[in-house]
Amino acid sequence: MVKIRHATLADVTAIHLLAEKIWWPTYTTILEKEQIRFMLDLFYAKEKLRKQISSGGQSFLLLLENELPVAFAAFAANQENQEIMILEKIYCLPQAQGKGYGKELLEFVVTQARIAGKSILQLYVHRENKARNFYEKMNFKVVKEVDRPLGKYLLTDFVMQKEL
Repeated sequence: MVKIRHATLADVTAIHLLAEKIWWPTYTTILEKEQIRFMLDLFYAKEKLRKQISSGGQSFLLLLENELPVAFAAFAANQENQEIMILEKIYCLPQAQGKGYGKELLEFVVTQARIAGKSILQLYVHRENKARNFYEKMNFKVVKEVDRPLGKYLLTDFVMQKEL
């Protein structure tokens, strides 16, 4: 049985562990190990997750398969454009991929964005990340390429958008 629910502070450890298990196989072929560790520490250290969840700036979701967390997502309103909701994170354990969980999480976020009155869902994806194919199947379109500094690293992303 699959269930999606809003994550709380009680879920910080689960999200932290999911990120550790997902990021290495996802990014090892496209990012340096040092950059993966830097980004995991920056975004998924337990204290950072606590801040993200408690501030209310991002809404986190957990997808449970038989009551076990196997995927998560996070989304937030765009502060510069009231029409846009940003999909900040969406990740599934490697063994949970291909089961439609990413699509279910994405559809949940789309519903939340529509309820909030948004007309566009936007995300950033590394230009070499194979997840781009998933997003294109979900009707996202590349609208631009961006290079964003993060610490000593440069994030080379596509900005993708989906009309709601």
